[in-house]
Amino acid sequence: MIIVDTALKKRAAENNPVNVGLVGAGYIGCGITLQIEKYLPGMRVAAIANRTLRHAEKAYHEAGIDSITRARNVSELETAIARKKYAVTEDASQLCAADGIDVIIEATGHVEFSAHVAFQAIRNGKHIVLMNAELDATVGPILKVYADKAGVVFTTGDGDQPGVMMNLYRFVSSIGYQPVLLGNIKGLQDRYRTPETQKGFAAKAGISPQMATSFADGTKISMENAVVANATGFTVGRRGMHGPECKHVSEAVNLFPLEQMMSGGIVDYILGAEPGPGVFVLGYNDHPARKPYMQYFKMGDGPLYPFYIPYHLPHLEVPLTAARAVLFNDAAGAPLAGLVCDVITTAKTDLKKDSTLDGIGGFSYYGVIDNSDICRAENLLPVGLAEGCRLKRDIAKDQAISYDDVVLPGGRLCDQLRAEQDDFFKS
Repeated sequence: MIIVDTALKKRAAENNPVNVGLVGAGYIGCGITLQIEKYLPGMRVAAIANRTLRHAEKAYHEAGIDSITRARNVSELETAIARKKYAVTEDASQLCAADGIDVIIEATGHVEFSAHVAFQAIRNGKHIVLMNAELDATVGPILKVYADKAGVVFTTGDGDQPGVMMNLYRFVSSIGYQPVLLGNIKGLQDRYRTPETQKGFAAKAGISPQMATSFADGTKISMENAVVANATGFTVGRRGMHGPECKHVSEAVNLFPLEQMMSGGIVDYILGAEPGPGVFVLGYNDHPARKPYMQYFKMGDGPLYPFYIPYHLPHLEVPLTAARAVLFNDAAGAPLAGLVCDVITTAKTDLKKDSTLDGIGGFSYYGVIDNSDICRAENLLPVGLAEGCRLKRDIAKDQAISYDDVVLPGGRLCDQLRAEQDDFFKS
């Protein structure tokens, strides 16, 4: 991101910082605020929306900011921004409507709430950066349609695995290698983990048990890889991906079906490999003059070569996405068109008729990625829409849940957007 830091230094010198509106002051939101305010001249977190104001204020306090305005309406928020003051609000729609905000970073991880934030930001002509694979994988394509019409950037965030994979994908392409597999490096996969089994890890990491569970049970990686699939046109080789175990990422060149990789590319993951956690891309080039160069660089014998980044730094990198959107109209990653892959809802245990499904990272279900044409043909319920659904019948453990099996909650924007998306991209 060398060009971004130069552009931000110019904005700092001109006393014209990029004004960020941050939605969510949790674990990631606090980290974003500290990063921008302490280490990124040329940007500022102009305002934070959070349902608990003291948490928003805490994010500022940790960044050394004590003078904070509690905005009760859009007018008060706009006044604070114009005076280069810092503001907090309980109402995210105020950030989306306020003049002076250049870009919204959505960092809550909730689907229905975040759908409202993204939709309102776009309608008010603001770039939207999602640290929210759950929303992007569910209704990202239709939100991208709205963003294009409004002339704003809709993008996943640098630092989260989809953004890191997309940056590496672009790099590998730019040096003359054809990306044929985009992958995650994962340490654990157990579909039956629950908030109860993960509460100890969550407490040590400072995250919610639900978030920790979504990492462990495979839902999160399915969402992240669906985002990447939808941004590249890559598919999955099978439901749930292959996910082979290996000791080092360099072994990945021999672990996936070559025919699938060479037929348009796939998204997948490796389990237990070093160095991790991170991401990798398998790039293909069979030009004979290239081989000795790559052997000399210790990249292997080809024609498949492993390129990898052994880390991801979400709250440190996502501010760069906001800068890319505002300064260069560039997205880290966004859907090409309709869904290529989807993430389906699969029972984590035997579920009873009339029970209500809990949220992602809960006790009821885990998410599994599959190609969207199969999901449509089987009328399967996207995991991003599962929360709050009431079961019409008993569902056996490990059974995929379909729309026919549930009653959807009424009045949700995410369902409306999903229906519109399905209709828009029907062809």
